[in-house]
Amino acid sequence: MSVFPGITIGQETEYSIVELMGKTDIELYGEGINLRKEAHDAFLKMKKAAYSDGIDLKIVSSYRSFQRQEVIFERKFMTYTEDDGMEPLAAIDKIIEYSTIPGTSRHHWGTDIDVIDGYPKTSGDVLVPEKFGAGGVFENFKKWMDENATTYDFHLVYTDDPKRRGFKYEPWHYSYAPISIPMLEAFRSKNIVQLLQMEEFYGAEHFTIGFLKNYIQNNILDINRNLL
Repeated sequence: MSVFPGITIGQETEYSIVELMGKTDIELYGEGINLRKEAHDAFLKMKKAAYSDGIDLKIVSSYRSFQRQEVIFERKFMTYTEDDGMEPLAAIDKIIEYSTIPGTSRHHWGTDIDVIDGYPKTSGDVLVPEKFGAGGVFENFKKWMDENATTYDFHLVYTDDPKRRGFKYEPWHYSYAPISIPMLEAFRSKNIVQLLQMEEFYGAEHFTIGFLKNYIQNNILDINRNLL
């Protein structure tokens, strides 16, 4: 057993590469929640506590398969290269400001959620950092999560630490640490560069070894230190 701040984690579970990359079905729980059992139960406890404080925790996105991430990545790649005329490498750099390369998303694991407050009325894209800041429609939600989320073992993944690289600040993305920490440990033990070089989705042909190594270091591993 390994002990992290407030978290005790069993290391006996083994995760296959197809499971880690979202290429196989996993058992998910909760209508509109779609998380592994332990994460689902913790989320319901957090949701109940938030509700009593006037916050309605609403999941925008949770589990996401490899195929779903592939659709997102390819759609953005085609939009940037064909509609906007961007060079392929520039398009990929633009994509990975917020979106992951298929097979590397934490949403493949059934542990991570994009979550908002379902009460406030807002228009347009809800997953915009400004809406979670001072004066934003989700300001109270963010304050509540800052004060309470870790009590239920949910941690912000992509923080606003100015020294952090990789994906931009995502005040909506939380991870259930007791499962996601050992899953990340299992994933980083694999030859991720080699695995991604074998993929054939649109845009993958432009991945170089140097790019993939930087992506792993910056986008996969440069996260909230409590999740490592």
